[in-house]
Amino acid sequence: MSTDPKPIALPVTAVTCLEDRAHVERAVVLDLEAGVHRLRLGPVSALAVDRTLHAELTADHPATVLDVRIVRSWTPRAPLPSTDDDSALRRRVQALEEEQSALGQRCDRLQARLDLLGRLAADLLREIGEGAGAGEAERPRWTRELDRVDDERDGYGEQLRAAQARLAALSVELGEAQRAMHLSQEEPAELVGHVELTVDVAAAGPVGLRLSHLTPCALWRPAYRAVLEGDSVTLETDAMVWQRTGEDWSDVRLTLSTARSALATDPPRLGEDRLTLKDRSAAERRTVDVELREEEIGALGPARVLGLPGVDDGGEARVLSSPAPVSVPGDGRAHRVPLSAFSTAAPSEYACSPELSPLVTQVVRFDNLSGHALLAGPVDLVRGSGFSGRGTLDFTAPGAAVELAFGSCDDYRVIRHAEESREVARVTQRTVVTRTVQLHLSRFSAPEAHDERVVLLRERVPVSEVSAVEIRLDKDACSPAPDAVDAEGIVRWDVTLPPGGRRTVTLVYELSASAKVTGL
Repeated sequence: MSTDPKPIALPVTAVTCLEDRAHVERAVVLDLEAGVHRLRLGPVSALAVDRTLHAELTADHPATVLDVRIVRSWTPRAPLPSTDDDSALRRRVQALEEEQSALGQRCDRLQARLDLLGRLAADLLREIGEGAGAGEAERPRWTRELDRVDDERDGYGEQLRAAQARLAALSVELGEAQRAMHLSQEEPAELVGHVELTVDVAAAGPVGLRLSHLTPCALWRPAYRAVLEGDSVTLETDAMVWQRTGEDWSDVRLTLSTARSALATDPPRLGEDRLTLKDRSAAERRTVDVELREEEIGALGPARVLGLPGVDDGGEARVLSSPAPVSVPGDGRAHRVPLSAFSTAAPSEYACSPELSPLVTQVVRFDNLSGHALLAGPVDLVRGSGFSGRGTLDFTAPGAAVELAFGSCDDYRVIRHAEESREVARVTQRTVVTRTVQLHLSRFSAPEAHDERVVLLRERVPVSEVSAVEIRLDKDACSPAPDAVDAEGIVRWDVTLPPGGRRTVTLVYELSASAKVTGL
């Protein structure tokens, strides 16, 4: 039993791209005689993981895989040609190098001749000065000698400039020729893998081979493109795929998965957590120490980790498939693969949170009608004027509501002004802190604008977690009265503004604490 030195092509037919690697499948039909055969297939990526290599045969008669392995080898460098049989490119490089050397020597000779003529001109001028001082006047000879020296200096200077210009152009041409020769004639060594397969076939006939393995240096991330046209939005779901596995994926069935096969499946060990009770001191009983802190409003789903370059899939492995075969070159660059697209009605509103930003943002809300979960990722925002920026899309389940911000509107201006006053009651020693927030909203519209717009303003009031501190919204002092106040202390107004309109919104709330409260 021997191995055919000429390998059998084993193309990539399907790829499942995971979060940081790829599961590659290859398929080929072999025409084999009855008996045991050792086959050499490939080439395949040298990065293939050996322990994940799996081969499977399908045939109408019994066929068994006896052994399968990956054999890697270095391809040697191309031999350098002999001097008698040089290529045209190498001869061109040699000719350019010789011409460059000759031009360098000519420039040196011309520079030496110019230096000599410069010294001759200096001696002639010194002779003219000495003769004039001694009363000797040989004007015709002096004029003739100076003209001859100047003519020779101009001639040799022009020749030097021409030689230097040719030398500079020659250096550029020689560099390009050397780079072309390096790329075409000096190939670096490359590690190439082949699959050696030993099979036992009971009868002659065609046998289908399916081979799969894992490969690193491949990953994908979701990306989106939202196009807003009037009251409808079109959301396109794409996948950005990078791969540098050493081979191209041409016309393959691409599947995208968020499974993390590299993570361990063992449960974490439980550590001991001791709780100790102790009596409060007299000073601790007399006082209640409080503090104001910022808390982000919690939401369902996994907690965000800043800087984590993974895929947010809601804690459950998701699988997406490309509707058509795709080709991804192995150049390590990002390639965009379309997955799905849908259009739906999307009512928009104009919202502003002046405490965070003075900008009024156009917010669009619609339902996820893609038929699959929308993973967290960047989204390119496009509206009537073209590309307007890039936002972030959070994880959204199928059928759930999606909220996208399409950037700020330049025809609005919001100014926020906050004041605070503090009083202490003489009898009860209770501290009352009154805070007043004024929001000045203006709209500067174009002359052709005649429609009214509703701007959603949001402000917040603190929420107390202890009974010793009370917070009361003074609705009588608020102007106008808030439209809604939720459990997290978010106060909302729906302000209607005509073109060129101005409105002032006032928020007043009181923070009351007993005498034993400290920290406010």
